[in-house]
Amino acid sequence: MQKLTAVAHRGDPYRVRENTLGSLRSALDRGADAVEVDVRLTRDGVPVLLHDHTLKRLWAHDRPLLSLSADEVRGLTDGGIPTLAQALEATDGHRLMLDLPGTREVRVARRVVDVVRECGARDRVYYCADATAMLAVREADPSAEIALTWTSLAPPRPALLNAVKPRWLNYRFGLMDRDLADRIHADGYLISVWTPDTRRSMRRLAAAGVDSITTNRVDMLCALRTHTDGS
Repeated sequence: MQKLTAVAHRGDPYRVRENTLGSLRSALDRGADAVEVDVRLTRDGVPVLLHDHTLKRLWAHDRPLLSLSADEVRGLTDGGIPTLAQALEATDGHRLMLDLPGTREVRVARRVVDVVRECGARDRVYYCADATAMLAVREADPSAEIALTWTSLAPPRPALLNAVKPRWLNYRFGLMDRDLADRIHADGYLISVWTPDTRRSMRRLAAAGVDSITTNRVDMLCALRTHTDGS
């Protein structure tokens, strides 16, 4: 597994609440090569780390994020939801994979891209989400590194690939096998998969030849990788 990239899904969520600075730091301490986080905008256009469109599941406030300013989010969560700028500062020197759930407009992607640029982090950030979101990112930043999320065995259309220009194809892990991996590599793309959390699945995917695994159990993945490398 020497070339396999270990990506921590929303940080280290089984130990520390997902998409928080503590969760990001915990994942990196456990050996993650990169951390995947979810980014959405507040009412006043500040990118923050949150997967859901409301604060209900993680923070017990049934309030849509888009109805709240960044200051209101900070007050409701006692600063628990970090801004993207804070996350970039806390992970300085490490890769971040930015998932943009629900992004449908170029202005949203442009705001995220602008913060990444302002923080001097363009060389260590890449983006993932569905085709609509990644088309918005591509328009906002022609040089962005993109992992196009794909959930079907039917391949992406050539016109879509030409427009998005992804470096990676990002598949649901259950779809991936050696034949599919070989076809994707033959087309010149790297392969990332999400989110296997068992040793058996991780071993199968590594044997299939994927380049990156995003998991909630990044310590398990790193341990398997080390054991396989004989380090």
